[in-house]
Amino acid sequence: MDTLALILSIIGSLNWGLVGIFRFDLVAWLFGGQTATFSRIIYTIVGLAGLWCISFLFRRRAIIDAEDA
Repeated sequence: MDTLALILSIIGSLNWGLVGIFRFDLVAWLFGGQTATFSRIIYTIVGLAGLWCISFLFRRRAIIDAEDA
């Protein structure tokens, strides 16, 4: 699950990079526009993966704290 979340977060960040630099939304281009149902599903999945990746920050700290104890 962690690997999939990380891959999806990387895809999302690359898409945002394209939007920021070239004003080109790859997801919208591939799936029929920003408001297309499938595009919105992809955006939602990538967003949930990003939220999951936030937990990486706290897991690392928990591992370090456990080693110090």
